[in-house]
Amino acid sequence: MAAFDWKKLSTGDRVISITALVALIALFLPWETYHYDSFSASRDGWGSGFLGVLGALLVIVAGAYIVALRSGSNMPKMSYGPGVIVLGASVIGAVLIVLRWITLPRGSYGNVVATVSWGAGVGLYLALIAAIVQAVYAVRMFQSSGEALPWAK
Repeated sequence: MAAFDWKKLSTGDRVISITALVALIALFLPWETYHYDSFSASRDGWGSGFLGVLGALLVIVAGAYIVALRSGSNMPKMSYGPGVIVLGASVIGAVLIVLRWITLPRGSYGNVVATVSWGAGVGLYLALIAAIVQAVYAVRMFQSSGEALPWAK
């Protein structure tokens, strides 16, 4: 097993790995919240639907892949370089989380008797921010790697 040294990671690699950790934590936090006067309920990322779970898992995989690669692990040979793999997982993951956020029902209703509200929770916002930040750093990593996009070969 390869020895992991955090200091060997570049700033971009660190950001990509930290955002993966944030996405993992966000999966256990509320992604959907419902409030009715004094009653409230929430659903975590695991129960938020296919788009949210797959998006967050892709963000986590991108971070885990870059950490494993940079730590010197015995990684299998891929037909594409790490820049393309991390870029693809990060951008697709971010798009899926954004789609989950857009398609999430939200609203409120209130009158003299009761107030009802529903919408996104803190976990979804954390995952959304982490995915977008990771995608930005994945684009920067890809640009600095000099790799070509798969369809540009």
